[in-house]
Amino acid sequence: MSSEDDPWGLDDLIDTIASSEAAHTDPAAAEPDPSDAEPAPSDAEPDPATTPSAEPAPAATPSLSPEESTDAEFMGESGLAVTGQARLEAAYGSGDGDEVMHAQVVKRAQVDSGTIFHQIYREWNGVLNPRWVRNWSIFRHHVYGLFSKGHRPWPVMTRIIIAVVFLGALAPLLMLVLSSLTGLDELQRFFGVTRANLWGHVFGFFFNNACCWPIVTALVIGGLISEDRQNGTSAIYFSNPITRTDYTVMKYISAASILSIIIVFSYCIFYAVAILVNNEGWAYLLDTFPYFFAGLIAALLLVTTYTSIGLALSSVSRGKFFPAVSLIGLLLGSKMLAFLIELLFETDVMYLISPYDNLAHIGQWMMRLNSTYDFPVAWSFVSILVMNAVSLYVLISRVNSLEVTRE
Repeated sequence: MSSEDDPWGLDDLIDTIASSEAAHTDPAAAEPDPSDAEPAPSDAEPDPATTPSAEPAPAATPSLSPEESTDAEFMGESGLAVTGQARLEAAYGSGDGDEVMHAQVVKRAQVDSGTIFHQIYREWNGVLNPRWVRNWSIFRHHVYGLFSKGHRPWPVMTRIIIAVVFLGALAPLLMLVLSSLTGLDELQRFFGVTRANLWGHVFGFFFNNACCWPIVTALVIGGLISEDRQNGTSAIYFSNPITRTDYTVMKYISAASILSIIIVFSYCIFYAVAILVNNEGWAYLLDTFPYFFAGLIAALLLVTTYTSIGLALSSVSRGKFFPAVSLIGLLLGSKMLAFLIELLFETDVMYLISPYDNLAHIGQWMMRLNSTYDFPVAWSFVSILVMNAVSLYVLISRVNSLEVTRE
């Protein structure tokens, strides 16, 4: 169309608008024809952006900070680049090689023939808690588990058995209250405070020493040291640091404390409630206190002996079952063996191998009761001392062999 037919140039304007819209929709159409472009001088360097290449240029990647790149990789955010680099965190420590972004290949060490590796413990150079605080942690770890969940949790069945045994040891108190209310002399004679009743509360074979005391001792002491040997818990104790002597003493005190709560504490409650229920005066207290004190010493001797034997058996084992069964078998088996030998050969000397009979013999002598054994009480003293000495020797020897690693 000539300019005379279109004096205002509308056709040229429409063509210009159509070509610009085609350039936006088709990028290939917007590119200029290389043949139409003016040739560049020969001495000028070619522009990398306009010079064609055999390989397509990679898409430009937006510059990201290391934090954004890491977030893009782990969080999967859209619009952020994934660098393909990952950071592996070690299981121990922080800052010891965690920032290294490449794999570390383990190289085989070149060791000359005859080299001896000497391993030693690295001492702690910081400030330590006092010695009594470190020892208290062992005692708290075991004893508080009976009452609190924040420490070593005892099994529920163990707690139930200990509670039942403790309440069973206090059962005579009900008969004391009943005898005080009814005024029956027969009940007072059977369940009142007498030398025989005080002795029977601690050393009565049926039901206490046949079932209650051995079973409770086996449950408490069974895994006290054997689990440390099995699980490597000794590494925690000896790295605090806690000496092996402190470790042995606090384990011993922990076990003896639990047994004392059941045996000795129930014995004291029985004596105190009997005096309060019968409304006895000072004269009665002065008459019966020597026998009560003698029975208290005998009860502590029983706790000490059972604890020594139990910990010695626990120290030579790596589980709960063997120490518990061995302790019950030793206490009851030696009693039955001596009883059978007495029936066959009419001699009671074999009772010297029974821990219970030796303790019962000593208790009879201390409370001035008629002895049921023919041999002298000094033999029972010597037998108990030998049993405790051998048990403590085995315990100390095994604790000294504990390592700071799992065996």
